[in-house]
Amino acid sequence: MPSVSRAAPVSDPLPYRVRRSPIHGTGVFARRDLRKGERIMEYVGERISHAEADRRYEHKAPDDNHTFLFTVDSRTVIDAGVDGNEARWVNHCCDPNCETVIENKRVFVETVRAIPAGQELTYDYMIGREAGDPPNIDEIFACRCGSPKCRGTMLLPPEKKRKRSPARANARRKAHAETASGANSRRGTSSRGKSQGASRSKSKSKPGRASGAGRRSSR
Repeated sequence: MPSVSRAAPVSDPLPYRVRRSPIHGTGVFARRDLRKGERIMEYVGERISHAEADRRYEHKAPDDNHTFLFTVDSRTVIDAGVDGNEARWVNHCCDPNCETVIENKRVFVETVRAIPAGQELTYDYMIGREAGDPPNIDEIFACRCGSPKCRGTMLLPPEKKRKRSPARANARRKAHAETASGANSRRGTSSRGKSQGASRSKSKSKPGRASGAGRRSSR
């Protein structure tokens, strides 16, 4: 009886797999050992404006922190809830093994250290705080990463106000008044900067790469 040749099983080229996560819901896990600095995936989805992102999710409950929005820059937001891929399932961690990198308005997830097979992929969402946040905002964006470095929330710590000496504060006010006076004498009116729009941010910036972008709240 002639032998029957069997086709070799097709191996999955993806270096990760998606399954239930002990951190939260669905997560992404290394399928094999990953090197430090390895580019794992691209964060994709429908590209929309900030105004459209606000309109699209304006009716969400105040205590709902679930979002697939990612801020690329002051004009563009990626909504991975539409045509998104596995990158939208990467969970937050306060001591992450990955980070997000933006190149030519495209968002990528890269490792920041070697990751053994089976370990969950994470990055720090670094979600910014906004004026008008409810008192329980830290609870709404609670973190459950379990890291010894966990800060208890996906939000960045509140910004600390710098203390200035009276002499330095007076000098700064005087310099500001002189600058404003000179500008008004030349233009006849004070200038106003263009608003960039507030967005919650998570991604780290790298030298030579885009900054001011990241996972965006739909609030």
